Parts: sequence; structure tokens; C-alpha cells
Amino acid sequence: MPLEAAPPPVDRSVLTGEAASPPASPPASPSTAGSPLTLLCAAHPAPAFAVTGMAIALAAALGRSLAGCVLVGVAVLSGQLCIGWSNDLVDMRRDIRAGRRDKPLAVGSLAPSRTAAAALGAGAVCVPLSLACGVAAGAAHLSGVAAGLAYNAVLKRTRWSWLPYALAFGLLPAFVTFGVPGRPWPPWWLMTAGALLGVGAHLTNVLPDIDADLAAGVRGLPQRLGRARSSALAVLALLAASAVLLLGPPGAFGPVGWMGLAVTATLAAAAVAVPRARRSHSRLPFLLTLALSALDLAFLLLRGTGLR
Repeated sequence: MPLEAAPPPVDRSVLTGEAASPPASPPASPSTAGSPLTLLCAAHPAPAFAVTGMAIALAAALGRSLAGCVLVGVAVLSGQLCIGWSNDLVDMRRDIRAGRRDKPLAVGSLAPSRTAAAALGAGAVCVPLSLACGVAAGAAHLSGVAAGLAYNAVLKRTRWSWLPYALAFGLLPAFVTFGVPGRPWPPWWLMTAGALLGVGAHLTNVLPDIDADLAAGVRGLPQRLGRARSSALAVLALLAASAVLLLGPPGAFGPVGWMGLAVTATLAAAAVAVPRARRSHSRLPFLLTLALSALDLAFLLLRGTGLR
């Protein structure tokens, strides 16, 4: 649960929908501009650090030096922070109406101007850091970041809401491999698994909020499919990603591979079981998806599959 500074009272009419025109932003003053910890909480730190860690692990597996791994990490982290902060800025009015107490912008414990400055700063830093890994690598990563920003701004409300996640997760391996000597393309199975994990992550991230999203007029793919079909599709996407990642590489599929499939299947089922309670707003399904992604990568490396 994100830590929050003591928030100022929020207008009840805004939360209940009684006001004809809700305010554009929550009340904020210099004293409630937000501590660094509050600012970090608005950046969706769990997925940001999880994706960063997986990118670093993949870079290390490909033989990148310590400096190269650090460069990959800070580039990916800056992009993730930019996407996270912009997401909360775009969703601020909707979060206020929904009474989201876990959102610093919605409760007024963080100033929108400070969040916007942080998002712009992270984006500005992300560009040179990404290009420092090489033009091709930088283009791959910045395309993924642009996909995330497009999701925040427009695509999350359309039937194409899954596409930014598929692109961003699928391009992450390309960013890492394009930065090694020879700039090789990542193997097909790695990019395919990444795209499938992205689709699964999108679905599990949205599942707890489908009803609130529909009430707010957000009609992405999960909202159009409904909770039951979205849950089924999430399980299929996550299982398919694990199968591709564990079966796609060359080499014998031994006990480690079978154990990986069993554990990831369990996590995939758990990721969609939590939000079946229609009023649940738990972020556990999305966190389980991130854990599944990290576990898939760990099993891949344990198999000793050469990525170089």
C-alpha cells in the first residue's frame, strides 16, 4: 500500500458525483506539494522497478559489462517513471471521482505541477540514456516508452488498449540485445513471449477496476470483453508466454522446464482469481504477473540457454 502524507479533505460532492462540474484538480498548497516518497508512489514504483530489474538481468545474461548493465537500468527506469507519472496525471480527475485513496494526486497530497515536472524530467533524461546504448537500441526503447505514453493519453480508452503493452514488453529484449556488440536481433521466442506477457499484464492490471472504468466511460479491450472473458484471456496469454519462453529456446526441456511451467501456471491462475470479487481493487493480480515474468526469465537462465 503506498505511503501517503496526511491528505486534505476531499470534496464529498466530487466523490459522489453530485457536483455538476468537478474541479480540474485536487486541492494543493505548498505544504502539500508532496514529499519525495509521495512523488515516488505516484510513479507506479512496483512495475517500474520490476521491469528495470528484468532488463538488467537480461543485459547481464547477454554479457554486458557492469557499466552497460547500469546504463540499461537507468534508461529503462527513467522511461518507466515517465510513463507512471503521466498515467496518474491523465487519470487524476477520474481517480478523484472514484475516491482512490491510494493515488497521491487524487487525495491532494501531491501537486500536479510537481508530478508534471517529474514526468517531463524523466522523459528528457530517458532520451539520451537510451541513445547512449546505440541508435537501434535507443529507437527500440523509446518506441516502447512512446507506446506507454500513447496508452495513457488515448489508447487505454479504445479496443487497441492491449497494443502498447504488447509493443513495450516485446521491444524490451530488442533494446537490450541491440546494445551488445554485433547488435543482434533478439530471438523470436523472446520477443513473442514479451508481447504475450505484456497483454497478460494489461488484462490483470485492469481486471480489478473494470466496473469503475465502465462507469467513467473507459472502454478498452478488457472493459469491452467483460470480467469473465478478460480473466480467461489473461490466463491464456500468461500461459502462452511461459510456454513460448520455456519451450522456444533450443536445448533439452528437462526438469527445470517442467517445474517452470507448473509454477508459472499456478501464478497465472492466481493472478486472475483475486479480482473475481467484483469490488476488489487489489493490485495483487498485476504484481503476480510481474512476479511470473521475473520467474520465467529466471527459469530461462537456469536452463543455461545461451542468449548470445
